Amino acid sequence: MSNTADNIIDVLEPMAEDAASYMKTLGHQGRLMILAHLRLGEKSVGELERLLNIRQAAVSQQLARLREEGIVETRRDGKTVFYRLKDPKTSRMVTILAELFNGHPA
Repeated sequence: MSNTADNIIDVLEPMAEDAASYMKTLGHQGRLMILAHLRLGEKSVGELERLLNIRQAAVSQQLARLREEGIVETRRDGKTVFYRLKDPKTSRMVTILAELFNGHPA
């Protein structure tokens, strides 16, 4: 095993559980698509509902999970709540996934 492989193991070992949990959260099609849209800027629930063509209740449920996991945060403007990505690593991860799967099914 090379030093690079050893280093990756050393880095991942203490945080493997957190990383796996993060990937599990991203591993849902609806949440992944919400994150792809939020990567472009903050959106309201209504905007996401229209963009994704799914029911408001489903959007809200997925946003609640993303919020619980600390991946998105909110801003209120009157009665409208806007969601945005909280951590830049999520934007990077969505970009990497798009690059990895661009024209190449799993």
